[in-house]
Amino acid sequence: MASNEPKYTVAYRDVKHPRLEFKTGTLLVVLPRGKETPQQTIAKYRSWIKRKQQIIDAALKEAHSKSLDTKRSEDQLRMLARRLAQTAQVSLHVTVKKIYFRKMRTKWASHSKNNNLTVNTLLKFLPTGLIEYVIFHEVAHGIERKHNSHFWSVIDKQFPDHENKEGDLLTYWFLVQKQIGQ
Repeated sequence: MASNEPKYTVAYRDVKHPRLEFKTGTLLVVLPRGKETPQQTIAKYRSWIKRKQQIIDAALKEAHSKSLDTKRSEDQLRMLARRLAQTAQVSLHVTVKKIYFRKMRTKWASHSKNNNLTVNTLLKFLPTGLIEYVIFHEVAHGIERKHNSHFWSVIDKQFPDHENKEGDLLTYWFLVQKQIGQ
């Protein structure tokens, strides 16, 4: 690894195209077997990597000024998430079949193609407003699966400050990892 290259790990998978992930704050280079080298991929996406690293560095710095809600229990999170999901379903005219709760390693929540919602139990440490945003965001995937302009226009109607919320979620992600661990 050259001295000017960022630290990274490589995973070879059955994918068509290389991809870069920063899900846990560490750069992961996902490559198809026998195609480009990690160095070629990093060189090609150097400016994206630099921008993403600056965002992560800012979130890490911001995390020092935040604190976790350590009073909310998992049962309280479950009740809150179910209530918020019901409100979002009515607002968005979509249906969530089931809601599951588990500790997740790389995301706050997910919405399956079968219209099930999985909620990361670590959400219990976040402010209520961010939990509300996460649940609404995931329920909105019942309208649009991808993070495209249509999806963000749906989000924008309820959360015009969604970009700030996304930044706060990243900050809290690192805070939770540091204080609670995975």
